[in-house]
Amino acid sequence: MPIALITGGGTGIGRAAGVALAGIGYTVVLAGRRPEPLESAAADISGAVARTADVSDLSSVDALFSFIAQRFGRLDLLFNNAGTGMMPSPIEDIPLADWQSVIDVNVTGAFLCTQHAFALMKRQDRPGGRIINNGSISAHVPRPLSTAYTVSKHAITGLTKSTSLEGRRYNIACGQIDIGNAATDLTQAMHTGVLQADGRVAQEPTMAVELVGQCVAQMASLPLDANVQFMTVMATAMPFIGRG
Repeated sequence: MPIALITGGGTGIGRAAGVALAGIGYTVVLAGRRPEPLESAAADISGAVARTADVSDLSSVDALFSFIAQRFGRLDLLFNNAGTGMMPSPIEDIPLADWQSVIDVNVTGAFLCTQHAFALMKRQDRPGGRIINNGSISAHVPRPLSTAYTVSKHAITGLTKSTSLEGRRYNIACGQIDIGNAATDLTQAMHTGVLQADGRVAQEPTMAVELVGQCVAQMASLPLDANVQFMTVMATAMPFIGRG
């Protein structure tokens, strides 16, 4: 069976992707910082393995990929899904520590996992594999007062393009899924109202998170000679086209 690693795999989009990937034949490794949701998710996904890891910490990423190499001998899919944000803040008031926390997880974490996946995919039997990065609608346009998160997601687009280019000669495909308003614990505020570009606070529609998992599985189901470079999946009526 092909092996998939999902970072941020215990809840929300990561968990939904795990369910969908297991449904198309992947053995899924769920990684994240909190053991309880990881173990809960793994118990609900046939054959899944939970592994505690902090993607922003090099030694933790080293240990995670050493485990995968020793346990399975290969990695066929990495879903760089782990991410974090911060409270809305004017750019001049963002504490450096908060900025660094977002960049460490969203950018450095994705880079470290990509770096390790690339090395394993190049040297394994039947070399090659696929990397899918979780971008965001914010990889295209920002929400108000979201500088750190927006910068981090624009950086993911650069990582996707560079990885895609460098991976060509090694049979490593890389694509990005940009997600808007999937219904998770992190988007509960959208039902009561979130800040808009014109200063209003307005409700926004959401979509079932399971649909995002299905999209990840669709990208992962392609042969390695085909790639979804960028996919945008969003609640149809959310303010993205025409935002602002």
